[in-house]
Amino acid sequence: MTNTQAPPATARGRAARDRILQGAAELVAEKGVAGVSLDDVRLRTGASRSQLYHYFTDRDDLVRAVIDVTADGVLGRQGELLNHLDSWSGIDRWFNALVQDQVNRQAIGGCPIGSLVSQLAESDPDARTAIAAAFDRWERHLRDGLTRMRGRGKLRKDADPIELATATMASIQGGLLLAQVRRDPRQLRIALNAARNNLRLASA
Repeated sequence: MTNTQAPPATARGRAARDRILQGAAELVAEKGVAGVSLDDVRLRTGASRSQLYHYFTDRDDLVRAVIDVTADGVLGRQGELLNHLDSWSGIDRWFNALVQDQVNRQAIGGCPIGSLVSQLAESDPDARTAIAAAFDRWERHLRDGLTRMRGRGKLRKDADPIELATATMASIQGGLLLAQVRRDPRQLRIALNAARNNLRLASA
């Protein structure tokens, strides 16, 4: 995956690019990738066609940038919680915040990153790679936290932080999907309780 456009050199240019990206991300969340054209983005953001092509080589380039900004948003909403996944209390606070977010949103929307998988993963290999990288960014916080816990003797020496983090991410994504379909945040809570039990099995 390559972006042939150089990053904006000025604050004004960065602001313009960010405005376009945010508008495109909003449209993708509202209408899905297939339902969004460059003209839609231009109308939403007030950008000219020349501006769009100044910052993005084509629509595919813009969509891949939307994946990155979507991941930024998902991780940003979790904030400092992601930096403290090296204790059971930190993991519990993270899980509780994920469930509370679903309560606040009435379980509407699911996972913004996960929603892009069904739209892009099978049709755009570069987009699939970008989505995989977004999940890895998210999962890495737990992986690193579990590694620190193992180093402090809170997990068994034979515990595998990579496998544990991947299993936990699978529980999060499955729980978010069921919460979205059933409009029931408890579905995520059930999935996270199972994830916590699995993590606890690795405790020292």
